[in-house]
Amino acid sequence: MPENIFCSKCGTQNPATAQFCQSCGLTLSSGLTPNQAAAPARAYAAAPPVAYVAAPGTPYGGFWIRLLAHLIDHVILGAIAAPLFFIMVLPAIVRIAREAEQNQEPPSPELIVTILSSVFVYIALAFVGQWLYEALLTSSSWQGTIGKRVLRLKVVDEAGTRIGFGRATGRFFAKILSSMFFCIGFIMIGFTERKTGLHDLLAGTRVLRY
Repeated sequence: MPENIFCSKCGTQNPATAQFCQSCGLTLSSGLTPNQAAAPARAYAAAPPVAYVAAPGTPYGGFWIRLLAHLIDHVILGAIAAPLFFIMVLPAIVRIAREAEQNQEPPSPELIVTILSSVFVYIALAFVGQWLYEALLTSSSWQGTIGKRVLRLKVVDEAGTRIGFGRATGRFFAKILSSMFFCIGFIMIGFTERKTGLHDLLAGTRVLRY
């Protein structure tokens, strides 16, 4: 039976028969050995409050910001294609209108072939221009079109590195599939984990924010 009991809270020495600490009033137990009882309670520093840190946003470009980038590119390409339309297509349309007004009869087959040829060439040039615009810029150091550059987006491969002209071309033509069936391939961007459209999945690319 120990002669003294040490308080486990404040370390004060108390008589062996004491039931409460004479200093802090803690209930005492005589079951502790003198060595155990003699050891004062360890003082633990209060843990500092944990500061709230907001979770980082997704690094991937979402549906709406990519749609805005597409609209910017559409305006740029439209500004380039408009003069081409006025040079190649509009004169043929005006010619047909004048001929119909003067002769009071349908335009000749030769004139119809002429205007259809102009329209076909215009569409072909516009398509090639759009392909080169996207493929060249996406495979360049910009890693994206002007619209993506303005909104700080870039196209990368699965490893996060710059893609080449061949993959950028494949991604451009894969967009044709994304535009089918009510543009479901583009709508996928808003619902997939890494914001990938059908064309991204086929080309093995991702669109990142930076």
